[in-house]
Amino acid sequence: MISVSEAVRQEIRETPFLEELLQEGLINQSSLARKLRTKIEKRLQKPVTESSLIMSISRMPLDAANRTNMQLQNFVRNLGDMITRTNLMDFTFQNSQTLVVHQSEFLQAIGKNRGIFCTFSQGVNETTIIVSNQGSHLVDIYFKDEKLLSRKNGLSSITIKLPAENTEISGFYYFILKNLAWEGVNITEVISTTNEFTLVFSDQDIEKAFSVLLSLKKNSNIH
Repeated sequence: MISVSEAVRQEIRETPFLEELLQEGLINQSSLARKLRTKIEKRLQKPVTESSLIMSISRMPLDAANRTNMQLQNFVRNLGDMITRTNLMDFTFQNSQTLVVHQSEFLQAIGKNRGIFCTFSQGVNETTIIVSNQGSHLVDIYFKDEKLLSRKNGLSSITIKLPAENTEISGFYYFILKNLAWEGVNITEVISTTNEFTLVFSDQDIEKAFSVLLSLKKNSNIH
């Protein structure tokens, strides 16, 4: 049986943004204790007092969160250029034995036009193609025999160049996605390579998304 303190720690860490708000001192601990009481009692399968919850919340160690936040601030400060692309389309096809063949033919066709942006993301059951609008007719040609699962237009992307040590920093992707979520920015697709991180948005969200990401980088230079 876990302790009250451990149950409180688990509940707080499983609730989006709650630990960050506690870290910033933006939450009333008594109100939080009352809100968590039913969930904690369900975890422990026994009644708990509000005072024990308040004590557990006040004693919850946030040093690790503070250290992680400082590491992230330093990392964000060293982010490279942000490249914005517009006029993109998103196609998702069901994986098949012929999909790779058509993919190869498609890449050869767009290779003749360096102005066309294209990226593939292959999952277990489906493959997504994001391509510039001027290359969408080639998708229709080379994948006409594949099963199309979804098609979206009116998209834009932001690619962030990452420092070489990005694989050694925990929490970076969460840090970025959290701040976009706080601002109500919806992400259509996420594409990642070793040293690049690309986020795809609808055209209506791209300006706000760029503003959020630029603000994160600027604010990291203040600390």
